[in-house]
Amino acid sequence: MRVLVVGAGEVGSNIAESLDDDHNVVVIDTDPDRVESITYSADVLAIRGDGTSIETLLEAGIEDADLVIASTDIDETNIVVCGAAKAVGDPFTIARVKKTNLLRTWEQSKGAFGVDFMVCTDLQTAETIVRIAGLPGAHDVETFADGLVQMAEFEIQADSPIAGETVSEADRFESLTFAALMRGEDVVIPQGDTVIREGDGVVVIGSRESVRAFAGSLTTEPTLEDAREVVIVGGTEIGYQAARLFEAEGLEPRLVEQDPERARDLAERLPGTLVLESDATDIDFLVREHVDESDIVVAALEGDERNLLVSLLAKRLGVERTIGIVESGEYVDLFETVGIDVGVNPRLVTSEEITRFTRDQPTENVAMLESDRAEVLEIEVDADSVLFETRIRDAMADLPGGVVVGAISRDGELITPRGGTVVEGGDHVVVFVDTAVLDEVTSVV
Repeated sequence: MRVLVVGAGEVGSNIAESLDDDHNVVVIDTDPDRVESITYSADVLAIRGDGTSIETLLEAGIEDADLVIASTDIDETNIVVCGAAKAVGDPFTIARVKKTNLLRTWEQSKGAFGVDFMVCTDLQTAETIVRIAGLPGAHDVETFADGLVQMAEFEIQADSPIAGETVSEADRFESLTFAALMRGEDVVIPQGDTVIREGDGVVVIGSRESVRAFAGSLTTEPTLEDAREVVIVGGTEIGYQAARLFEAEGLEPRLVEQDPERARDLAERLPGTLVLESDATDIDFLVREHVDESDIVVAALEGDERNLLVSLLAKRLGVERTIGIVESGEYVDLFETVGIDVGVNPRLVTSEEITRFTRDQPTENVAMLESDRAEVLEIEVDADSVLFETRIRDAMADLPGGVVVGAISRDGELITPRGGTVVEGGDHVVVFVDTAVLDEVTSVV
């Protein structure tokens, strides 16, 4: 497949690098440094030029392109790229946008702007925040099979009840599969006698109820149902969308915004949210407003440093859990080490959403873990799959190590996979895959 990626920033580079082994990838960017960087980091053809220019697109081979991904940081540029691509060829086009109103306009008239699929970074990020907030202690959360299956990753602390236990001993939850342990730089596929250690990232897949029960056994942090108070710092689009989604969950969050005009606008648009006009980096204000009594603080300001500062202040006041936006992907691990319980990188969230459209097989959903060290895929099984009409233990013999079948959805019902479970055609199978064997796996499942 010939793929054109316009924009060699964090999103575009991640996508290009994930495709370069199996596809003919061309990357376009106006920045010479980015063009040089992607040339050395991935097996792609990198072109310096304007992706909205017909001449540049023709140079990149737009007439033969199967897929065009417009992933620059400018919404309007991405839409123009897709429209220009449709004018001279017939590729499937994907546009990344930040403005939610553009997404709503496109949804009302599918195919508008020459865009076949649109990903709204701010909305996707807000949805990720609410999913993580709803599962105490989780660092990553994703749903599959129309919400029937949930995947989550938890870091095991020294005082965790399962630290030092074997997987068999820790497996006390119905409809739950221990898919992997993220241990340092290694991805460990657990056996029954594998010991869970302090610092391990435990990836579990199962029903929402079982994953929530597992989360509750690890921490006393409240779920959204139990949360008394959620405070969102920053009236950015992500902050607004997060507040709106929290309202939809039945909560009445508080939102802090410093700009008076923006605060008034948000107050009118969020009837279930108390909007406070103030500087949230003012610790006296935080104390006066009893932010220390909140269960969750979401830092959604412009600027990674400000979000880190707010999270540190919240922690100092005694807030149970902080979730912060981290625009620079390389800072996520650092920020989680020094002050933010969970860092959410909007660009990675966007990459995940776009990635499922780049699969050869019909991948229904995909989640990336630990900076793309592993993936969780939802695949509809057909006659070409190694899983088709086969017991799982037999199918696993034809698959490399680093693969775990985590859950099966059949006609709207959840099946917890065991060795003797036979996979049927039409089943939706949720599979954990170490990216080291991803290409080998996706060619047969």
